[in-house]
Amino acid sequence: MRRNTRQRDAIRGALESASRPLLPREILAVAQREVAGLGMATVYRSVKELLADGAVRTVSLPGESDRYEMAESAHHHHFQCTACRRVYDIAGCPGNLKRLAPRGFSVESHDVTLYGRCAECHRPRA
Repeated sequence: MRRNTRQRDAIRGALESASRPLLPREILAVAQREVAGLGMATVYRSVKELLADGAVRTVSLPGESDRYEMAESAHHHHFQCTACRRVYDIAGCPGNLKRLAPRGFSVESHDVTLYGRCAECHRPRA
């Protein structure tokens, strides 16, 4: 069992309060609001421990750095803004995608990512 520290609590809190998967630098920015002296090495170390404990999961998108989210959330998919590159959760799932697999293949899991512009980037600029 790992010892809880102010730094680890701030990092976990940053992930718990996020409504979307976060990059390590985003975790750092949020967690530094509670622990000003927090460094990137501590973020990486704590995220690694949270991954090992099963509390956090990795969100990997092609050509992008890994992002992290709490593992307790239900099965869902993601939307990536092509302008700001942020990734957002999409509630729910389109359902059983086994019918899309070639005949004789076995689907073990799936991930759906939509791409476009988030509400903030889609808004016309004044």
